[in-house]
Amino acid sequence: MVRSLVDLLSQHAAHNPDRTAYRYLATGDPDGEIQEISYGRLAERSRAVAAWLQERGLAGTRAMLLYPPGPEFICGYLGCLAAGVVAVPGVPPQGRTQNHRALTRMKRLIADADAKVILGGREVINALSGLAEHLPELADVTCVATEDLPDEAAASWREPDLTADSVAFLQYTSGSTSAPRGVMVTHGNLLDNERVITERMGHTPDVLEEYGHEMFVSWLPVYHDMGLIGPVLNTVYLGATATLFSPLHFLQRPERWLTAISHYRPHTSGGPNFAYELCLKHATPGLLDGLDLSSWKVAFNGAEPVRAATLRRFTDTFAPAGFRREALYPCYGLAEATLMVTGSTVHTPPTLLQAPETGPHAGQWDAAAVSCGRPGPEVTVAIADPERHEELPEGETGEIWVRGASVAKGYWRNALATRETFRATLTGHDGRFLRTGDLGFLRDGELFVTGRLKDLIVIDGRNHYPQDLELTAEMAHPALRPGCTAAFSVDGAEEGAVGGEQAVLIAEIAPDAASEAEKIIDVVRSGIGEAHGVSVRDVVLVQPGTIPKTSSGKIQRRASRAAYLEGKLAVIAAPAVS
Repeated sequence: MVRSLVDLLSQHAAHNPDRTAYRYLATGDPDGEIQEISYGRLAERSRAVAAWLQERGLAGTRAMLLYPPGPEFICGYLGCLAAGVVAVPGVPPQGRTQNHRALTRMKRLIADADAKVILGGREVINALSGLAEHLPELADVTCVATEDLPDEAAASWREPDLTADSVAFLQYTSGSTSAPRGVMVTHGNLLDNERVITERMGHTPDVLEEYGHEMFVSWLPVYHDMGLIGPVLNTVYLGATATLFSPLHFLQRPERWLTAISHYRPHTSGGPNFAYELCLKHATPGLLDGLDLSSWKVAFNGAEPVRAATLRRFTDTFAPAGFRREALYPCYGLAEATLMVTGSTVHTPPTLLQAPETGPHAGQWDAAAVSCGRPGPEVTVAIADPERHEELPEGETGEIWVRGASVAKGYWRNALATRETFRATLTGHDGRFLRTGDLGFLRDGELFVTGRLKDLIVIDGRNHYPQDLELTAEMAHPALRPGCTAAFSVDGAEEGAVGGEQAVLIAEIAPDAASEAEKIIDVVRSGIGEAHGVSVRDVVLVQPGTIPKTSSGKIQRRASRAAYLEGKLAVIAAPAVS
C-alpha cells in the first residue's frame, strides 16, 4: 500500500531509474545550460538528505528550506518527507540588503515553526552566516548545504514510520488578508490532492504514454502551493517528467514560458491570470511565428481572479501558434485544502456567465463571470451563509465551504484559528467543513468565485466586490495595467469627511501615461460611478510593480489600504503645467 510520495518515488526509482524526473533550465532557455535529474538519482539524493536528518534525531521536527530555484530544493523537500521531518518551504533572502521582506518573513517562519535546522543551497547557507546581526535566531539553528552531503549517506537511510495523518510539511499561507499561518498538510492530504489533480487534469496512463511522460513546464515558485503541489509533486506522483525554470527568468522575459512549452511539448502548464497578460504584452509577430502550442491541453489559471477578457485575448492572439480555446483551464484552490478544489473539464472551453442585463457591464462578454470548474472526486463544495451556517440555494452568493480528504489538518500551533476555519458544521451535512473565506456561487455544479469575504466593500448598505470595481476601472481606460488595481474602503470620518465607508481605488499605470493622469482619473471615476452607482472618494495612480501582492500574485488590499492611509504609495504625479 502506498502511504506517501516517498513510497511512489521508491517505486519509480526501482522501475524507471534512468527516466528524467526534472530538467531545470538554468538560464530560462532551452538552448542554455540544462540540469537534469533522473528518478534513480532523485531517490539517492533525497535519501542522503533524509539519512543526515535521521542520524541527528530530527524526525518529527521542522526543517526550513531555503533554496534558489532548481533540483536541489526538490531533493531537500523529498529528503524531509523521507526522514519523517516536517518541511517548511521558505523564500531565501536575496538582493538589496538581503531583501527586507524575505528576511522579515523568514524570521517569522523560523520562530513560528520552531525550526531546528535550515536546509539550503550552498550560496544561501553561506549568505546566512553573514546575517547574524539581522537574524539572531540562527544561533540555535543548524544550517547545512545539502549539495555538500555525500551520496554514500543514502546507504544508511531507514524508511520512516509514516501514517496518512503524519504531517508532511507546513505550507505558510501567502497572507492576502492576514499574517501568514502554517497549514499542516499531512501525507494523506498530499496523496489525496495529487489524486484530485490527476483526475481533474486528465493525467491518465494513456496520456502519459502519448506524451512520453512530458507532462509539465513550470516557472512557478516552488515554495508556493501552486508551484509545489502541482508541477513538482504531481510529477513524482505520476512518475512523469517536468521542465522547470526560475520565476525571475519568466518575469524578465515572459516569452520564455511559451518557448519552453513549444520546445518540450508538455500536456499541462499554467499560472495566475497576470502571467497570461504578461505573455500578451510580449506577443510579437516574430514570437508567434516560432511557436507551436498545439500540444498544450491544460493551461491552468488560478490563484487570483480569472478574467474573461484575458481568456479571450490569449486565445485570439495565440491561436495562430496552435493554441486552442479548449485548453483554457480556470481552477480554484487554496493551501488549506492542500491545493486543488475545483477545476475545469479537459478538452472543454470554460463556462462563462454573461453579465446581467440590468447590472454593471451589461451584456459585455469580457466582463463575464468565469467558472472555476467542478469539484474533484470525493470533494464536497457548498455555498454557506457565513453567519447562519446554512447552505444557500444554487445561484446565491455566499462563503465557499469545502469538505474532503485533501482538507488539511489545521493551522500549526493555532487551535483557535483551526477551530474557526477547519471545524465548521453545516446544517443538513455530516462532518466538518473548511471555511475558505472566499465568496462564490454554484451553477449547474460549477463554482464561480466572486471575491474575499474580508475584502467586501459595504457602502450605503450595499455590498460591492472589490474585484468588480477593479475590473470596471481596468476596462475604463487602457493605461491601467490588468490585474494591478486595488479597491478598498476607508472610513469617511477618519479621513476628515462625513462618516460612513467610502471607496478608494489604486491603479498601476505606465510612467509614460503620467501626462494623461487627470484624464485617466476622471474616466475611471465616472466609469465606476456609472457602472456601480458608487462615488469613489479617491483614485490614485501609482508606479508599476508597487501595489502589494502575495507570492502567488494576489492583490493585498489590506496592505494597499494601509499604504494609502500612511501616505506610502509610489504615486505618479501629473507633470506640472509651466
